[in-house]
Amino acid sequence: MEEDHPAEALTELCERQPSALELLQVPYVGASARQVEHVLSLLRGRSGKMVDLGSGDGRIVLAAHKCGLRPAVGYELNPWLVRLAWLHAWRAGCVSNVSYRRENFWKVSLRDCYNVSVFLAPSVLPLLEDKLQAELPVGARVVSGRFPLPTWQPVAVVGEGLDRVWAYDVHRGGPAGPAVPGPSSASVPGAPSSQAD
Repeated sequence: MEEDHPAEALTELCERQPSALELLQVPYVGASARQVEHVLSLLRGRSGKMVDLGSGDGRIVLAAHKCGLRPAVGYELNPWLVRLAWLHAWRAGCVSNVSYRRENFWKVSLRDCYNVSVFLAPSVLPLLEDKLQAELPVGARVVSGRFPLPTWQPVAVVGEGLDRVWAYDVHRGGPAGPAVPGPSSASVPGAPSSQAD
């Protein structure tokens, strides 16, 4: 699929409002400011391409770009969320620096992605693990929000409750290893406190 042109997306978003049925087809809960902060804390100091799989309104892609991760790309199937992401990028003055693609991330190669963010339902995470395992290069980091990857061992965990995010590093031969039973509470040097404001 082609990448939406920002000006066209903005015009279409302004001219037509989605119907209630269109909005209800895919459940969407945007990442909170705290979740975005936690994702960025786990990607701090890294370089290379960053992708957000199921990027919603694009706030993680935009924040990643502002923190120096380039290129920053979001994949989202919901056309209204893609248009909203372009609107956010336009308002932030970053419309020419980020990319939002209305494309099925299951069909996209991740072989050149070194930083991956996912905020997806637990039901798809086992399949996503397989895709990540098969495609990501050694040295890649995956940050999963709201729900952990089911069998990978996190290298760091930041936050509490719905704001919790898990980081996983891909090593030669696969991810960090099988998950260890019990709660994870690894800390990240330089990461924001997980205490509530």
